[in-house]
Amino acid sequence: MIDENLKGKAGKALSGAEKVRSFQRKIYLKAKQEKEFRFYIMYDKIYLHHFLFEAWKRVKANKGVPGYDKVTFSEIEKYGVENYLKELAEELQTETYKPQPVLRVYVPKANGKMRPLGIPTIKDRIVQMSCKMAIEPVFEADFEDCSFGFRPKRSAKQAITEIKSNLKRGKTKVYDADLSGFFDNIPHDKLLILLEERISDKRVMNLIKKWLKCSIFEDNKLHKSSKGTPQGGVISPLLANIYLNLIDKAVTRKDGHFHKHGISLIRYADDFILMGNKLPDEALAYLGKMLEKMELDINVEKTKQIDAVKEAFDFLGFSFHYDRGIFGGKGRYWNVIPSKKSELKIRENLRQAFRKNRHQNNESFVRILNPKIRGWLNYFSISGISYPSKAKGNLRRYLDESLYRFYQHKSQRKCKLYCRSAFEYLVHNYGLVNPVKYAFN
Repeated sequence: MIDENLKGKAGKALSGAEKVRSFQRKIYLKAKQEKEFRFYIMYDKIYLHHFLFEAWKRVKANKGVPGYDKVTFSEIEKYGVENYLKELAEELQTETYKPQPVLRVYVPKANGKMRPLGIPTIKDRIVQMSCKMAIEPVFEADFEDCSFGFRPKRSAKQAITEIKSNLKRGKTKVYDADLSGFFDNIPHDKLLILLEERISDKRVMNLIKKWLKCSIFEDNKLHKSSKGTPQGGVISPLLANIYLNLIDKAVTRKDGHFHKHGISLIRYADDFILMGNKLPDEALAYLGKMLEKMELDINVEKTKQIDAVKEAFDFLGFSFHYDRGIFGGKGRYWNVIPSKKSELKIRENLRQAFRKNRHQNNESFVRILNPKIRGWLNYFSISGISYPSKAKGNLRRYLDESLYRFYQHKSQRKCKLYCRSAFEYLVHNYGLVNPVKYAFN
């Protein structure tokens, strides 16, 4: 949370983004130094212009579709961003702001099921982002190092690095857990108690209560919300981390059931694993009771307990194997590679791009493909930790075969790349990313 770049600008005018970071730095240090302190003046920061403008920039950068009111980013820009934010600030200052219903949509999951997402309006996303920027440093000061999801300067790559480190230290007994419908089942009353331990500003609490109680628009009907926080809301990941921090603290507590057995926790949002030289039944039973008190359920289908030396396991799209060396012998090593599901997912994403962009010229087509390929490669390339070479080769072969078929069926008239190596041609002439030669910096 501490931004060293701000220290040298004490005598200069700070930009809006720098003012936000400066405030966050001060709040973080205060919360870190005084663990029992409750922050009582936070709401007035949320409607400050530099907070709202920074929130607008971040929400716009995340893109996304319109919500319940169908208002788009372009419509707001046409109206005038400054006027829009000024009016929004007045609503917040006079406490006349009321969030609109959350639009419920469903997106397909890898297992064929559908994942529910809640899409707030752009206006509500801006206010949520501003609120998040104001209060997040308070809770960041309380979070444990074992959580990596949706936190500043934290990433999935760090979680994967920690898992491999634990495996090399002999913590090969793994309890791979998944919470069933977590975002839809967070109990509001228990979550609000945790928030009030650090935030005493009633106006901030009322704002969060409004978002939690927001109606859900689905099937052309409004449905009341009695629990959960929309998966898709800007502030939802922070609220989720605040609630699941109870588990983090229980596992890392030095006099607790888990620490005495040397059990470690790695959590990314609602996905987490326990790792240890052994995982006693009493520790897992304690976890079960704790989750029951938190009114959360384990997804039995996805949760399993394994010995990683004997059986591979997947986490965050990576697969962990205890393999023999490529040159044979008795030596073995921890092989961290993209999972089969991850390889299938990038192929499906590219397949969809092929279907939707038959009309594009080569240059435009490559501009569409490259971010997808590069993003996938960057995610799975962790220097000294992961070994995605085989997956890169598989992706290269898929592109070679798919582009050959793509140009065969691109139009009724034969194009220049018909029956030619389209992949190599696009690599050399249009800069298509070649997975096997791509080096992540």
